[in-house]
Amino acid sequence: MTGAQRTIGVGVIGAGWLGDVHARAWGRLRHHYADLGVTPQFVAVADSVPGARDAAVAKHGFATAYGDWRELIADPRIEAVSVTAPNALHREIGVAVAAAGKHLWIEKPVGLCAADAQAVADAVAAAGVQGTVGFNYRAVPASARLRELVADGAIGMPTHARVRLLTDYAAHPLGTLTWRYGLASGGHGVLGDLASHAVDLTRYVLGDLAGLVARTAVFIPERPVLQEGAQTYGHGLGDPEAPKGAVENEDYVMAMMRTHAGVLVALECSRVAVGEQNNYGIEVHGTTGLIEWDFRTPGELRLSTGSTYADQPTQRLFVGPGAGEHGRFQPGSSIPTSYDDTKVVELAGFVRSILSGTSEGPVLADAVASAEALDAMVRSAAGAGWVTL
Repeated sequence: MTGAQRTIGVGVIGAGWLGDVHARAWGRLRHHYADLGVTPQFVAVADSVPGARDAAVAKHGFATAYGDWRELIADPRIEAVSVTAPNALHREIGVAVAAAGKHLWIEKPVGLCAADAQAVADAVAAAGVQGTVGFNYRAVPASARLRELVADGAIGMPTHARVRLLTDYAAHPLGTLTWRYGLASGGHGVLGDLASHAVDLTRYVLGDLAGLVARTAVFIPERPVLQEGAQTYGHGLGDPEAPKGAVENEDYVMAMMRTHAGVLVALECSRVAVGEQNNYGIEVHGTTGLIEWDFRTPGELRLSTGSTYADQPTQRLFVGPGAGEHGRFQPGSSIPTSYDDTKVVELAGFVRSILSGTSEGPVLADAVASAEALDAMVRSAAGAGWVTL
């Protein structure tokens, strides 16, 4: 688009880390997507913690700060809302945003279960607004290129794959018992937090899932309860002498999945993997080759392609401006994009959807499909065995 700038009034609900990431993305939209002709207006931020919302105002220049997200949704200056609140609030807030006629950019997993995600999807459809979900890893140029290569037959017919997301943010046994560890507040732990991304990337590359079998585990069954007024030490650690409370949701999940095309996929996710930091990636084997991506080396792929079969070499492929949205950020190959860049890509798709009225990128249907797979993992691990999707 060219000519006069279109202003979009923006509200952000949740002023934690992801709220800050969303606000930064809105601020960078014109840097990388000037052709959209859109100027974001930072209207309001909402958070129940005064210090968090004050910091957001100081950093991003929001005109107004609300202690109650309902006030933000009612603000007539706002056209689009970023929702980065805790998982348990996603359904209520997402439905309310749509019902108010505002466009919705919401973080995964969009609630605690598939019914929550479906309720938000239904509200968005009924209101005729646009909805985008935070499955941003599919926006990495290398993952977009991997998908293209698989679809183009570079490795023949896909036969089996592995997808993983292993990290250590909850590995310390003195990590305090926050909302993340409760079923009513955080849902099924590592499933919604990490496996939701792994399921989405699997669907993005290989198509919809037909069924799965899963096992889960809790490796740290109790954590210190943070006492009011108590001091903490280290990185969110509790007093070792403090009373302990039970961890209600999963630390670890492993699953064997099958796509409708017959590809077998091994999934593994952990939030307590000591020695791992955002070890996220996918490896796809085919009848004539292999392709692999690791987010820790975001600008490259491992690719084996040809007709040699045995002893066929694997090359290191650097992606560049021809892959996904890479050219919007960097001028040449092997200059990788960042996590924050993926959120700008995701936002650009959201804004294009608002301008055109046609949804693109990860949408609420993707959140529902991911949540249905996660619900199936819970049922399978509880004794249902193989669950058909």
